[in-house]
Amino acid sequence: MSKYFIFGVISLGLLMVAISGTAVSVAFPIITSSFGISLILAGWVLTIFQLVATVTMPLAGKAGDIFGVKKIFMLSLSSFTLGSLLCALAPNIELLILFRTLQGVGAGSFLPVATSIAAKEFPGSRQQAIGLFTSIFPIGQIIGPNLGGWLVEAFGWRSVFWVNVPIGVIAIVAAAFLLRGEEREKGQVDLIGAGLLTASVFAFLMGLSQLGNGNGSWFGSGVLFASTGVMITTFVWYERRTKEPIIDLEVLSERPFLAANIFNFVMGACVMGVMAFIPLYAVSIFNMTVFQSGFVLTPRSVAMILASTLTSMFLVRWGYRQPMLIGTLLTTANLILLGAAALGLGTTVGVHVNSVVLVSGVMLLAGVGMGIQAPAANNACIELMPDRVATITGVRGMFRQIGGAVSIAVTSLVLQRAGDMEHGFFIVFTGLAAVMLVTIPAIFMMPASPKDVPSA
Repeated sequence: MSKYFIFGVISLGLLMVAISGTAVSVAFPIITSSFGISLILAGWVLTIFQLVATVTMPLAGKAGDIFGVKKIFMLSLSSFTLGSLLCALAPNIELLILFRTLQGVGAGSFLPVATSIAAKEFPGSRQQAIGLFTSIFPIGQIIGPNLGGWLVEAFGWRSVFWVNVPIGVIAIVAAAFLLRGEEREKGQVDLIGAGLLTASVFAFLMGLSQLGNGNGSWFGSGVLFASTGVMITTFVWYERRTKEPIIDLEVLSERPFLAANIFNFVMGACVMGVMAFIPLYAVSIFNMTVFQSGFVLTPRSVAMILASTLTSMFLVRWGYRQPMLIGTLLTTANLILLGAAALGLGTTVGVHVNSVVLVSGVMLLAGVGMGIQAPAANNACIELMPDRVATITGVRGMFRQIGGAVSIAVTSLVLQRAGDMEHGFFIVFTGLAAVMLVTIPAIFMMPASPKDVPSA
């Protein structure tokens, strides 16, 4: 019976992390206006969380094997809860960004160790347990925007952080009593590799931010971009020589894996990154309330669940390329529609639709596109190295997260420099639509179906 309580505890933690992610996006426009800061600086509230969670994720999985999943699980919950408390109390944007870093450490380390706990507690039904556990995340993405919109309107933006504190404390206390200690394994955590990767991505994002800071920005950006190149070169050199690298470069050396990760990077940018700005888009372009800006995200999450479930059922019959191609084209169409709506092009041709209905419909299309392509993109290339599933999955997730972080930084820069939100969002959405189309050749470099892979 205790294993079901344990499953409940880890599910509660995952629900908290999932709700918080979308709730903060809904609160983002109010955070920006309340501190009276530029979008470039405010964007770091989203960017730093994404970046830190990205690098922490593979480290936490390895640390769980070495130090025990209970310790890492407790640390992840504590970090996220403490980070939430400090974010709620942050007196200025600089400290809010710093405390979001702590939150990101907790969020990034939570999922791998929680998944490991679910697998170990249900060894006879591991696939079902992990499947049920991961299905909680999209449920949180449905609850998060609506709960976040209501909290912000009723209690202010700090409430989206306060709400995590009691939930986190309950989960920490329950985990302390329910989880068992485990035997440790030998190994090492690639902290040097993680540091080099984090520093290189951070320098690149800082270089983008410098472009919006006026005089001297080009020189500062050039120095930061050059530093990025040096650190990436050092990172590759180090990862090729260390015994347990944070990224197995062998996975990137073959053309199908390289194509898959390029595709995942772009999908992270177009689906995970820019979508964090949809509440700001809804508020600034269509003058929606905060609650409405959260509500319009709901159709996307519902459509993703339904479309991904249906695609998963027929994935063997359809193969990989067809769903990825359809999903890419639908995502491209979604981005074009968002860009056109930003300039009011629908109104100019006599189409008058309620703004909430309009944006909700476009978000529904985005969810269908993401739901169709995600199962195929997740499974493509895995059969090429069936004994390296964890490595392939970790690298894939990292590229998506980094794509999202870069997209947030670029979107903040464009919106800041564009002069007005309408043209800024038009440039962002149409630019990303063009990038999506350019990545279509990468789909044809990956296996068409499991039948194309000899090992399958």
